[in-house]
Amino acid sequence: MKFSKFLIGLTLAAASALFAVSCGEDEPEKGQTSEGIKVEMTLPASVELTKGEACTLSMNSGSVVYTSDVVQLQDSNGKLIDCTISSVTSDSFTFVLPDSFVEGTYRIYIKRGSERKLLGSLIIKIVTDKWEIENGTTVYGTVTSAEGPVPGVVISDGVDFAVSNELGRYELKSKKALGYVFMSVPSGYEPKTSGILPINYFALNAAGTVPENVNFSLVKANQSNYRVLFFGDMHLANRTDDVKQFANFANDVNTNGKSGKTYAITLGDMTWDIYWYDNNFQFAQYLDLMNRSFSNLTVYHTIGNHDNDYKATNNFSAKNPFILSIAPNYYSFNIGEVHYVVLDDIDCSSYDGTTSRNYTEKIFVPQLQWLAKDLSYVDKSTPVVLMMHAPAFYPNGASSFRNNLSNVTELLPIIKDYKVHIVTGHTHKNFNVTAEHSVLKNYPDIMEHNVTAVCGDWWWSGKCTPGALMAPDGSPAGYAIWDVSGKNFNWIYKGTGLDQNIQFRTYDLNNVSFSLSDVPGIGGEAATSFAKYCAAYPASKDNKVLINVWNYDPEWTITVTTESGETLTPKAVQAYDPLHIKAMSVKRYTSTKTTTPNFVTQNFCHFFEVTAPNADTDLTITVKDRFGRTFTEKMERPKAFEISSYTW
Repeated sequence: MKFSKFLIGLTLAAASALFAVSCGEDEPEKGQTSEGIKVEMTLPASVELTKGEACTLSMNSGSVVYTSDVVQLQDSNGKLIDCTISSVTSDSFTFVLPDSFVEGTYRIYIKRGSERKLLGSLIIKIVTDKWEIENGTTVYGTVTSAEGPVPGVVISDGVDFAVSNELGRYELKSKKALGYVFMSVPSGYEPKTSGILPINYFALNAAGTVPENVNFSLVKANQSNYRVLFFGDMHLANRTDDVKQFANFANDVNTNGKSGKTYAITLGDMTWDIYWYDNNFQFAQYLDLMNRSFSNLTVYHTIGNHDNDYKATNNFSAKNPFILSIAPNYYSFNIGEVHYVVLDDIDCSSYDGTTSRNYTEKIFVPQLQWLAKDLSYVDKSTPVVLMMHAPAFYPNGASSFRNNLSNVTELLPIIKDYKVHIVTGHTHKNFNVTAEHSVLKNYPDIMEHNVTAVCGDWWWSGKCTPGALMAPDGSPAGYAIWDVSGKNFNWIYKGTGLDQNIQFRTYDLNNVSFSLSDVPGIGGEAATSFAKYCAAYPASKDNKVLINVWNYDPEWTITVTTESGETLTPKAVQAYDPLHIKAMSVKRYTSTKTTTPNFVTQNFCHFFEVTAPNADTDLTITVKDRFGRTFTEKMERPKAFEISSYTW
């Protein structure tokens, strides 16, 4: 089911329901009859009129209308508007709309004396101007701001492209295959908004060959310096105290994340598909929560695997709810001197209407063709930030990576001539991939940033240990903050509720150990599963210290010195974060006893290990990021391993 057909069906059904409530059946009011009114016609889906322009409708042969008749328009609230008929021919009649007329969907009646006849329903649009469009044009309109027409704006239907001219006009020969049209918001402008959502796209209502008018409005903005917030997976579903915990996140953003001109971009999985139905937490509830949580924040969205309808049976219908409520599943926009592109790398072509969710982490091929066209309008000196849900790459050991998307090798050649930052989510972990890693060795201007989840471990650690919300890699739940000046970026990861200067955690492994006795009554597969934590952290006095630097990339440095000035060399390792095991996994296993719970601590990269000379040697640990910011901990050893020992 394609978006356009789905939308039209939904719109007509909703309109019919509204009219039924206000008017009852389609028959004339009591005491009236339409037997004497001989008018037959087929109404168009919509008409477009300029302000003050009369409306002309065609009639079938044999129909009779008089200038003494009245056209009545009935809105969705049941209100009737009387319109004078200004002229009649053998096959049409023309009526005049009142000056106060508001565009929308109306029932059309002819009223003659005490009789009235329903002709059908019609969408009446008021447009700013009309012009003779070229043959084959199916979508046309203007792009304007308060200052006048905006030329040079790229318009697309997800397949084809057009550019607004000096009058702000565009014409698109669209087949309307996807059922919508969007603008690539130009630099120096912002779209108008509806709550947090940018109004940068519109549904198409008419049949594929019928021309329809779609206009875009922009607001001038100074974007020389601004901030972008990246929100990883939220998984809001009205469960696991998520709405309550989300309030802490929203407060953190409103207090610390917003600075001057600020935008936000989600990285997918804002919702949780199965709980659309089980908990009735759908996109409407998500938007209501976001609009209550944030003001004056425009949020662009990326679709995630859990934002697709698992009851769908094909790729198109799986994405319909997201497209109807939130955004196109792929599109682009500009902020300042940077071009942003949102792609959809969740291919639901194998969905079968069950909870199997048989998706592939792959960019649906027509998007790659669209992306190449989109970038053809972008100067190669312009930085590109490309958002997707699933990552292009994934860790393959402590300091190496492998391809994750099945067709990432088709993506890279398309973007290789640009300086590109790929920003992704999905994994609920933090990691960065640069040209120093083998997967990008031939692409020195491409970097991937995988941002951990707003919900951490699906909100579980915050429920098990209130206030200690973390991700399965030990990262604090949070969001990424990017400050943009011209073409330059400066980014940092911000843990929810944490000072921005907290960029790592340390563990004195002399005091870290786990055993099956930590989970009273554990047995069966749960005992087998929990045993990996016991093997990783047996009781030991080897004087090892573990450092979790969650947003590490190869341009960061980690310096460890003893109290006597000796320098210790950190070794990159994969590890289970001990604090996440203690705050979440132990408590989850305790509740399940014999079965393995979901979302528990995972073995991951961005950990480093050093061995101290002895058990009470204090250490100074300094981490410096690629921008020269330093973060230091004076680690007094022995260091206790208690949840309360760490800053929340």
